[in-house]
Parts: sequence; C-alpha cells; structure tokens
Amino acid sequence: MLKADLHVHSEYSVDTSMSVKKILDRCLKVGINCVAIADHDEVQGGLEMQKIAPFPVIVAEEIMTTNGEIMGMFLSERIPGGISAEEAIRRIKEQGGLVCIPHPYDRARYAALEKGFPRELLTQVDIIEIFNARATPLADWDKAKQTAEEFGLLRSAGSDAHTPGEIGNAYVEMPEWTTKEEFRAALAQGEVYGHRSSMLVHVPSTVTRMRRRITGKRKGKK
Repeated sequence: MLKADLHVHSEYSVDTSMSVKKILDRCLKVGINCVAIADHDEVQGGLEMQKIAPFPVIVAEEIMTTNGEIMGMFLSERIPGGISAEEAIRRIKEQGGLVCIPHPYDRARYAALEKGFPRELLTQVDIIEIFNARATPLADWDKAKQTAEEFGLLRSAGSDAHTPGEIGNAYVEMPEWTTKEEFRAALAQGEVYGHRSSMLVHVPSTVTRMRRRITGKRKGKK
C-alpha cells in the first residue's frame, strides 16, 4: 500500500524555500511513499522530484485561474496562471492530465468553489480534495464530500506542505499504481487520513512570499 500525500509544494512555489531533497528526506522519515508536487504556476519541482525519488511522484501544478485555484495532475509542461478555469481545464486535458480542485471551499484562500468557478465545469473535473491539512473549519470539507458524491468525483487529500514538518499531515492510503489509469482506480479505493496543521505553519510561508516579492527572486525565475 502507498501513503500518498497528494499536495506538496517545493521551492519553485513563491511561498516556500523547501527543496525537493528536503521533501524526499522528510517523506522517507515519516513513511510517505507517493507525492504530488503541486507548485504554484510551475511544474519544475515535480519534474526534479521524479528524478530522485524511489517512489511514485506526480507532476502537478496549482494553477491560479480567474475562477480560483485548480490543480492539474500528471502534467509534463507548465500551464500559465491568470487564465480562466475553462482554459486551464482544457490545457490540463490536452496534456492528458487529471483535473483536481484543491481546498474547494476554503474561505481563507482563493478557493475555486467559493470564487465563481462555474459549476457546470464540475462535469470535467476528475478529483476533488476532501481534506487539506491547512484547512479552515471542518464544515468546508463536509461540503467537499457532498460535491464529490453529487458529481461522482474521486477524492484526494494532502498536507499542502510548505515546510518539511507538514509533510504527511494528510494523505491517502491507496493500492500501488504505475499508470494514470491505475492511479484513478487506486484512488477510488483509497482511505483519507490526517490532521490539521498548526496555524503557525502560515508564518514561514508569508515571510518567504514577502521576501521574494521584495527581492524579485524565485527558484526557476530570473
């Protein structure tokens, strides 16, 4: 069985300095043996993680659309932010990827299903995150489960880690897989586990974001 943390950020995100080596070391320490590296508007972290990890790594991207954040999974190329949700979904599908809605009802973030995401597009979504360790009130996740049932969506979970200590705070225990279709079947059999991270985890994220805005420096950006 795999313990899959399906939402982790690397230093290629604007709000963390966590390297893929640090992610790998922490995963090995806490028993996480499958991850989705889902950086903000970038895929390079996932591509690098695939080269060094002894377990499955999903190249993902958390795309900031005009209708909230959407995650593309099983990507090979970056999709630019600032586009519509419909355009993001089209580009994800063009790459043969899966469409996931992360923290769909999180009132503290730019959550898609709280920020004007067209509900008719949910028929094109594959996966919805039903638990995120950086969660706001648990009632938000009850709504996510209801949406999963209504639209027949697969359910995922992740730590949304921006620091090593968060990795594994939420994960899906699922059968092993090797292909995208096997992943879908395995996720359908998965069980979600985890707990909420301390609110203090947002402090280093905020500091890193502010520093990079001031300096203009970000991993992978000149």
